[in-house]
Amino acid sequence: MKHRERVLMALNHEEPDRCPMQISFTPEFATRLKFDMGLQDEDFHNPHGGGNTYVIERALGEDMLLTSVGWANSYYATETYSADGVTYTDEWGVTWQNRPYQTKFGAGNYTEMIGHPLADDRALDSYQPPDPTRPELYAEAERVIQEYQGEYWIVGVTVTTIFETAWALRGYDQTLMDLALNPDLVDRLFDLPFHYHLAAAQRLVELGVDMIWLGDDVGAQNRMLISPDTWRRFLKPRLATFIAALKEINPELKVAYHSDGNILPIVPDLIEIGLDVLNPIQPASMDPVLVKKHFGRKLSFWGSIDEQYTLPFGTPAEVKAEVIHRLKTLGKGGGLILGPTHHVQLDTPLENFWAMANTIRETLYRNLR
Repeated sequence: MKHRERVLMALNHEEPDRCPMQISFTPEFATRLKFDMGLQDEDFHNPHGGGNTYVIERALGEDMLLTSVGWANSYYATETYSADGVTYTDEWGVTWQNRPYQTKFGAGNYTEMIGHPLADDRALDSYQPPDPTRPELYAEAERVIQEYQGEYWIVGVTVTTIFETAWALRGYDQTLMDLALNPDLVDRLFDLPFHYHLAAAQRLVELGVDMIWLGDDVGAQNRMLISPDTWRRFLKPRLATFIAALKEINPELKVAYHSDGNILPIVPDLIEIGLDVLNPIQPASMDPVLVKKHFGRKLSFWGSIDEQYTLPFGTPAEVKAEVIHRLKTLGKGGGLILGPTHHVQLDTPLENFWAMANTIRETLYRNLR
């Protein structure tokens, strides 16, 4: 069975030969994995897809390839660093700083935002976002579609669609205060990433991607970061317009929405505005069995393998058991793309990674009955 056929069957709530798999990695873990697999490709690995050669994903037998356009690509510095080699400013004007961390498997770097171009109210009046119509933004998507769509399910990624890009521009604390105190400013602020990512997503659909993956982290571990009513006021109408515009171009398009954490209160709203796939189903925040029970007839699911304990700190046996449990519950009757709930981190033992990947690849649905 071709990878794209496997994904399509699952999203149509049918059980293919095995569950589709999608796994992404931090650049540091990708380097470890390339070495472990004996791969020679040394190109930069961006877990958001920008500049990714997909050599690992294809060697692993993954079923989906991701190609990203938007602010999320700023998470990893692909442009020239500033003079100190530590900070950089992306094309949106957000300033980042590399933060090193240490694990027993080596050292890595994450990036943190330290400067926000719209921190001052007056800056919004003259701010110009990047141009989403630049042809070079879509060169990779064109290549991926041309080379791989015959075999793989191609996902156009425009995550950090509205909320996350907006607070990156403005500052997180200030944006939360604005939601309560300055709604008119929030509308102007949110429209900047909304229009940019909508234009990018529309172009990706026109090029022929099979799915658009949008979303923002609006969930904390046990509750939402903002109230459901606030989400409905500022984000739901924009997302409804976003999804409708994409499906007007291609009614067969699938749309996935990402948010970490517990977002149970707004899942019915997402279904209402046309969502097809929910990601990542963080098991420490939302019980996958209950999510399947309440929403499995109308949604498919993507993710669900625990990145907080099982994958980095569990045993290979625990990882295998969790995969099998997900297949028997969240994946029963189809409707599941299985993988971790975040990029695989540098602190993950390779034994655990292979327990996950091998169990997904080798477990046939017919053997679960």
